[in-house]
Amino acid sequence: MKTWIASVSTALCALSAQAAGLESLENFVRSAHSGSADFTQVVTAPAREGQQARSKTSSGTFEFQRPNRFRFHYQKPFEQVIVADGQTLWLHDLDLNQVTARSQSQVLGATPAALVAAAPDLAALRKDFELQEAPQRDGLQWVQATPRARDGQLRSVLVGFRGKELAALEILDSFGQRSVMTFTGMQPNVPLPAGTFQFKPPAGADVLRQ
Repeated sequence: MKTWIASVSTALCALSAQAAGLESLENFVRSAHSGSADFTQVVTAPAREGQQARSKTSSGTFEFQRPNRFRFHYQKPFEQVIVADGQTLWLHDLDLNQVTARSQSQVLGATPAALVAAAPDLAALRKDFELQEAPQRDGLQWVQATPRARDGQLRSVLVGFRGKELAALEILDSFGQRSVMTFTGMQPNVPLPAGTFQFKPPAGADVLRQ
């Protein structure tokens, strides 16, 4: 009898921990109207025959403002800036002095950025993703988001929370490449400068519009 009670208790605790992940995502989307954090990203390509998997690490800063505005500033090892201004998604490679501009409405729907920065509420997320609680691990509550459209490059995203704080993204694409992004110093609803989400191609830059 004691064993059965212990088993039931363990199962209920596990379900409670899983449910916390979806609740944390809902609270974050609903209450974090803006924010900033530092990030570290580790991208691992699938191992080829006879070779080990290869990884590369980058780091920088992240800001967002709902809906549909965010900025990733990659500082190491190479400087890049990605800005979504509400209409256009800009990518600036500073080493090449090359700018790529794409319409947000065409590219932002089922992306990791939509999960953490673009969607105004959970109902909007559910239009593009199937959301499921995932088991707790590494001290985080997790939600798995699977794109409803299966014809894109994104296979799935795991969103990790430490309480109410966004802590990690684990992104798997259709090529088997895994990208793990961890956030530190997340500050929700922090005032951001007016020009944070504005972008103007620098003089002399090669601008590609897609």
